[in-house]
Amino acid sequence: MGEGSWYSKFPAFPYDPYSIQIDFMNALYHSLNQGGVSMLESPTGTGKTLSIICSALQWVVDRRKQQNSAKGGEFDKNPANDGQLGSEDEPDWMRDFVMNKDNQVEEKKIKMKKFGVGFGKPDKRSNQGNCKDLFSSGSKEEDFVTKKERENLQKKNDAVQMSDEEFLLEDYESDEEGAGGTSKRKAGKGPHIPSSDEEEEEDQSDEEDDEEKLKVYFCSRTHSQLSQFIKELRKTVFANEVKIVCLGSRKNFCINEGVLKLGNSTRINDRCLELQKNKKNEVSKIKNLDTGGRIRRTKASSGCPMLRKSKLQRQFRSEVSQQGALDIEDLVSIGRKMGTCPYYGSRSMLPAADLVVLPYQSLLSKSSRESLGLKLKNNIVIIDEAHNLADSLISMYDSKVTLMQLENVHFHVGRYFERFRNLLGPGNRRYIQTLMVVSRAFLQILHENPSYADLSQDTEKTYRANGSSDSSLAINDFLFSLNIDNINLVKLLQYIKESNIMHKVSGYGDKMASLQNCSTKHDTLECNEGSILPDFRALSVILQSLTNNDGDGRIILSRSQTTCSRQGGYIKYVMLSGEKIFSEIVNQAHAVLLAGGTLQPIEETRERLFPWLPTNQLQFFSCSHIVPPESILPVAVSCGPSGQSFDFSYSSRSSLIMIQELGLMLCNLVTVVPEGIVVFFSSFDYEGQVYDAWKASGILDRIMKKKCVFREPRKTTDVESVLKEYKETIDALSVEESKGNPASQSGAILLAVVGGKISEGINLSDGMGRCIVMVGLPYPNPSDIELIERVKHIEGLGNSNSITPKFSVTNEAYNGDVEVGFDILRSCRRRGKEYYENLCMKAVNQSIVTWNQAPVSAVELPELPYVIVKRILHSNI
Repeated sequence: MGEGSWYSKFPAFPYDPYSIQIDFMNALYHSLNQGGVSMLESPTGTGKTLSIICSALQWVVDRRKQQNSAKGGEFDKNPANDGQLGSEDEPDWMRDFVMNKDNQVEEKKIKMKKFGVGFGKPDKRSNQGNCKDLFSSGSKEEDFVTKKERENLQKKNDAVQMSDEEFLLEDYESDEEGAGGTSKRKAGKGPHIPSSDEEEEEDQSDEEDDEEKLKVYFCSRTHSQLSQFIKELRKTVFANEVKIVCLGSRKNFCINEGVLKLGNSTRINDRCLELQKNKKNEVSKIKNLDTGGRIRRTKASSGCPMLRKSKLQRQFRSEVSQQGALDIEDLVSIGRKMGTCPYYGSRSMLPAADLVVLPYQSLLSKSSRESLGLKLKNNIVIIDEAHNLADSLISMYDSKVTLMQLENVHFHVGRYFERFRNLLGPGNRRYIQTLMVVSRAFLQILHENPSYADLSQDTEKTYRANGSSDSSLAINDFLFSLNIDNINLVKLLQYIKESNIMHKVSGYGDKMASLQNCSTKHDTLECNEGSILPDFRALSVILQSLTNNDGDGRIILSRSQTTCSRQGGYIKYVMLSGEKIFSEIVNQAHAVLLAGGTLQPIEETRERLFPWLPTNQLQFFSCSHIVPPESILPVAVSCGPSGQSFDFSYSSRSSLIMIQELGLMLCNLVTVVPEGIVVFFSSFDYEGQVYDAWKASGILDRIMKKKCVFREPRKTTDVESVLKEYKETIDALSVEESKGNPASQSGAILLAVVGGKISEGINLSDGMGRCIVMVGLPYPNPSDIELIERVKHIEGLGNSNSITPKFSVTNEAYNGDVEVGFDILRSCRRRGKEYYENLCMKAVNQSIVTWNQAPVSAVELPELPYVIVKRILHSNI
């Protein structure tokens, strides 16, 4: 196609586009004009990314021209979706929080009042009102220590107190009830407890924020998908005409080897933040005890060495600005070369950027947006690979605390309280005691053989019937069963955030561990290595989850079956509703675009994420694949070469007869299919089981006589090298064959996993995927208690005339039994069953379209398809 009308509208497109690409760009451009929510479906391999770039950025350029000529105007804002008030069966403090949220915001600045720091400075004012802050019943217990007693204690323990002074909390006083109002709560929202990557940090930039301007936020699921976006962007003139910044996690950006070697993302985040705090206190002196018991003073750490010179950060920004579109690897390379942090360097470029490229978590999580300073108001949000957006979104708000973490926190808080209880003000004592009450209640419910009296009726029934250690409860049932419904979690969370209790307890625990040098090695808690910050933060996040609406999620209780395994037990909050979370994005942005290869059925996505939006206001575009139908041969194979019927259900797929029959079928395929074959299995474990069985029986040797065999690695970092070797093997054998030198082998076969890295976001066309084999259908395991809870929730969607979903099993406890799971699925009338089936078909389609082929719909397949084979017949497409 030559230059025509499309070129005048999208001149940045570097090639002659296919007609479906023109249609896609026009649809996207129209969606941005209209604003609101749009869904654009285009199979992988159709140039979707390039189409998004050329259309969205062209719209931005055109809009700025219009604004400059007309002196600008504000976009129409989508009407906000008001949340519902809490139900009547919520604890009193929850309902109070809902009704007075506005007052809480108004008075946030004066919520906490701090007084003298250190020893011997008690609060001079009465704090009796604080007794009512945490317990709605207003406990009258008092254990106040007079000023004189505290001064005597100070003199008695001078040497130790001087060394521990840094760990003492500042006096804390929250609002008194009736004096200006208490903490209020809006439905579904509580105070934010920052995670390790979400704490408030000082901006490292010395520049002032640029004037607010129109931005495009593009996010995708994985690091490799964002890199692919940057590569496509470089093909256009926009790479040098717009200001681009790529954001990512500390783990991907960090160049401090001492921090990076920690490996775990949470530990890297914690250490980075700790270094920033040390930098702020660089001039302070810290008192420590040397080996002789004497007091010595040492200068605090001066923070991360990669951030000591602000001049280098300015040079970093200047260098990056001159080089155009850079991905994370490029930014890290520049940071290493200059010796300055690329993580904070890229963040400081955010205000001036026109296009922000970032991962899902950074944009979809409200706390991450606030931490990064992302402003969505009147801007454009594009979410790529949005086929499982609803599940991805709510999973970000899941929280979990293990039995060992709870024991660790409870032990350290208790030891801290024993050390400082006579030196803390009444406010601190009250909140710390309440924190211990909560952690003790959590520990009690996780112990083996819980008392039936402490459990809800549904949970008790599950225990008596099945003897299982897993169960699920609603939030309010959980709070009432633990008898902590009278504790004001909102105020407790606010205290944890404002008092710095986590860092004080952690710091004191680390010091005690280092002094004792783990001499009591029989006590794992006493000589716990490393900071307890991650454990404390896990407890804080689960407490925050408990401030959500009762119907927004479920509590999963998993109790360890063995006495020696404390790690096995856990409490987990599973978010079920993404409506309020997503509405915050939709209500702020001018337009939200969901793009992907397999977005249908769209009604499920609408009901789960934006049910307030009428169907006629949801803009949807879908196009077919560029591969013509005559080049695709879909085949459902129900039996193998020897006539054995295929049955890859969970109970039968491990049969050696079934595995051998599958191997024989592949032996036949490799003799007739040229170049590359990709075989998808339902899991890594099953792929390993099949591979070992083929190797033992000799089938693998028969396959390797015709094709080289590659396997998808479990480690993400190894995927690229395996794919590269797979491609090079096919290309090399093809070249030899074209020269008239036929080799014994005729290509390669790749054993992959549905839902793995190879099945998403990778586009290998032509010889890399001449034949795709799907072994069975990857239905999710019905024993997954979280999955069944989502199914029950989705089955109840749309029943707006009743507060309680019209679903007979919604409120029943589920313990993870497979047969019970199947019973629940069979009892679903429509939505829940469709969701379960769609999970399977989306996984199949995502795997198939990855290899440049058209998706399969469920209606094209037999009722029980066992093996799906899709083959590209054309040699070069």
